[in-house]
Amino acid sequence: MNKWISAALICSLSGCALSPEAQPEAESKMTPQEALAPRDNTNTVIDEEVLYLLMAAELAGQRNQYDLALDAYLQAAKRVDDPRIAERAVKIGMFLKDERRTREALEIWLSKEPQNLGARKFAALLAIKNADRKSAVDNLDAVFMDDPAGFEGGMLEMLKSLEKEGRTQFIFEVLDELVERHPDQTGLLFLQAVLASVLHDNEMAQQKITKVLELQPDWNKAIIFQAQLAGRAGDMGKAREYLEKAVKQAPDDRQLRKLLLEVLVDVRAYDDAIRLCQSVLDDTPDDGEALFTLALIHVQQSQVDKAEHYLEKLLGNPEWEGRASFYLGKLQADQQRLDKALKWFDRAEASGFGFEADMAAASLLLSQKRLEEAEARIKKMDGKYPDQHLRVLLLKAELYNQWGKQQEAYDVLTVALKDAPDNRDVLYARALIAEKLDKLDVLESDLRKILEKNSDDVGALNALGYTLTDRTQRYDEAEKYLLQALRLQPDEAVIIDSYGWLLFKRGQYEQALESLRKAYAKQPENEIAAHIAEVLWVMGREKEAKEFVEPIFNKFPDDEYLLKFKQRFLSVEP
Repeated sequence: MNKWISAALICSLSGCALSPEAQPEAESKMTPQEALAPRDNTNTVIDEEVLYLLMAAELAGQRNQYDLALDAYLQAAKRVDDPRIAERAVKIGMFLKDERRTREALEIWLSKEPQNLGARKFAALLAIKNADRKSAVDNLDAVFMDDPAGFEGGMLEMLKSLEKEGRTQFIFEVLDELVERHPDQTGLLFLQAVLASVLHDNEMAQQKITKVLELQPDWNKAIIFQAQLAGRAGDMGKAREYLEKAVKQAPDDRQLRKLLLEVLVDVRAYDDAIRLCQSVLDDTPDDGEALFTLALIHVQQSQVDKAEHYLEKLLGNPEWEGRASFYLGKLQADQQRLDKALKWFDRAEASGFGFEADMAAASLLLSQKRLEEAEARIKKMDGKYPDQHLRVLLLKAELYNQWGKQQEAYDVLTVALKDAPDNRDVLYARALIAEKLDKLDVLESDLRKILEKNSDDVGALNALGYTLTDRTQRYDEAEKYLLQALRLQPDEAVIIDSYGWLLFKRGQYEQALESLRKAYAKQPENEIAAHIAEVLWVMGREKEAKEFVEPIFNKFPDDEYLLKFKQRFLSVEP
């Protein structure tokens, strides 16, 4: 639900699409044929030589010989008192990215039409590209004075077009000079706040937007941006405060209410979120987003019946039916109503929620050891979702693994790594399979490759630390990885279990037992239970070990970890 500071921030804050007159960069990207077209029907008296140049330019443009067209227009522009010809030369020059001739044509154009807004925008764009601060300031100031209302949108569009050229800081500094000239213009300060956020200077962005709101306290767009900045900084309480203020000022603004709703859900203010959703539904009873949000809130509160009620309201809505069916399937799966869950996933797939629904159905079948059904679904997915080839291969590898065909699983993942050698999920999956095949060198290599990319990958840290503990005597190395994993996720049961197993291997039985029991209390998994039983047994507390493990084994008679324990210590054949 969290959409704070999206990748499209700049575009969303510009308020509206730019008119063609406010898009010098967009104009520069038009084809030369468009640039050569007459701007209007004004008659111009020209001599034969100029007429020849214009005809040559037109002919060259028709033949896609744009370089020749540019030369001809530039020569013609020097000979007649008609700014339109220089304008065409500028547009073709921008298209060709020929800065020298574009600049020459611009000088001619501005000498004939010094107040022309389009010429000023082209001049500002060239100045910014070349880091010519004085020219950029002067031309942007002229643009601002001529069209202050459209300035913000034009600048944001220009910034977007120059994003790859790394000119954001330069534009921020140019705006500093404009702010000095026009200190009470909130639009300029707002632009600087946006640019500061693009530069990841959250403190500067906050300073600028605070100044904006001092000058114009009721400007909702600025309040929204202030809330976005607070959200980016992780201060959701402040974000909520700002948005609630904005909603009070504009109670009918649906976008504001939805932004506030996201924050309320994020801070788990569920009662307030429910009230806000209901206020949206009072206005528009079929609002899909409000209904879906209400469903998710009730899922968070374990109120399954209410969640299902709101999801079912979405089933007649083509835009939401797929998603609603998918979540209804997840709710049924959580309640172990597996066949009902599969039906909902199939309905979600038919309603456009294809790949994720098919993945959920296949994964559910795998978790229930219904391997033939899972295989049939995975085969269908293989050719159905070519863009998701890697994820399907991971599912196929898990199918082989559950069938006990570890070599086939390993081979599938090795093939996948040829196409995506750095894919984290494939590397991790192959590492786990490699351990079962006693390919510890491959396991270590794959996990270290993951950690080279992300040294804080908790899964890789835990897997490597546990394997070094369980399969080698490199306990000091194992401890380094496991302590780092614990530092990152101190309450994660599987990591606590791994560290407890390390303590056991080092002979620190009491500490090991304490750690393993802590892990089991958080997450009662059979592998952790087997570890606890083994530690008790080795400590000479055989009766306690049997009493602990027997009821778990009776409940899960086919579990591999419990079977191994019974075989090793109780002389029971699997």
